[in-house]
Amino acid sequence: MAGYRDHKFSGSRDDYEKRLAGSTTLYVGNLSFHTKEEQIYELFSKCGDIKRVILGLNRITKTPCGFCFIEYYDREDAHNAIRYIGGTRLDERIIRTDWDAGFIEGRQYGRGKAGGQVRDEYRTDYDPGRGGFGKYIAKKLEGNPGPSEPPKVM
Repeated sequence: MAGYRDHKFSGSRDDYEKRLAGSTTLYVGNLSFHTKEEQIYELFSKCGDIKRVILGLNRITKTPCGFCFIEYYDREDAHNAIRYIGGTRLDERIIRTDWDAGFIEGRQYGRGKAGGQVRDEYRTDYDPGRGGFGKYIAKKLEGNPGPSEPPKVM
């Protein structure tokens, strides 16, 4: 396991590990906010038949926020996606793939204060592929005065 873990999983650590061992679901992270579901499907279907793609959404704006879940019909196909697609580029970003214990409705929404992913709130740089989150959003969340718009990327 590369490092992704659902910290809100309601069962025990053993239950989580058992679910992972039989899972056909992947977590895919570090996606561009501009990546479309069709692009994800096209890339990941090269490893096997996909049951569904669940795009991660900002829970407030309902716009993509840089992650998704992919459910395969077959575990071996999911394993091949981790092996061959994880660490490759999609929309000029190196994507992360990892096992997921299984998608549950509601998990498609970001858990950060601004509705997106928590990790984006701790970025120290302006990253246009990730919606520009970083110090700018942190200042806005703290109520500190900041620039009227994120800095321009040259």
